[in-house]
Amino acid sequence: MADIKLVETPLTDDVVRSLKMGDKVRINGIIYSARDAAHKRLIELIEKGEDLPFDIAGQIIYYVGPTPAKPGYAVGSAGPTTSYRMDPYAPKLIERGLRGMIGKGSRSEPVIAAMRRYGAIYFAAVGGAGALIAKSIVSAEVIAYPDLGAEAIRKMEVRDFPAVVAIDADGNDLYQKGREAYALGA
Repeated sequence: MADIKLVETPLTDDVVRSLKMGDKVRINGIIYSARDAAHKRLIELIEKGEDLPFDIAGQIIYYVGPTPAKPGYAVGSAGPTTSYRMDPYAPKLIERGLRGMIGKGSRSEPVIAAMRRYGAIYFAAVGGAGALIAKSIVSAEVIAYPDLGAEAIRKMEVRDFPAVVAIDADGNDLYQKGREAYALGA
């Protein structure tokens, strides 16, 4: 496990800048769940000049809508959602202090530009491993938008949450590098 970096939340600028594309991490602390419907509401609050339901500074949002919990678990299956659906909203949240996002799939250039400008990082979680990932979530509490059901915003405590740095704060993109390597036959 020497090649796995331990990351504590909330994220500091030094930690964000130290993580590089391809780094394997285990995240510990509080993260927040939110998908596209919740993101839309967060942006509406920002546009109205109202407070967000949690202090976003230094935080990580996990793009997930967990299934109901089995007895003894904080949540049910908690696999990552495709991230590009949050791309219209992410730059504004990054500008407000969001420092980490967890999901799956590529991000748009406006998101990557905001990550470079403000110092944020994008972690990839393994799709199809929702039941395994759920074991890293030790508690979960709905803190906003309960009417959204599985897509409500949750404050989740995680322990040894597995992820890979997919895009670092310098804009180095593992998805792009992988496509280039494949095209070159490397």
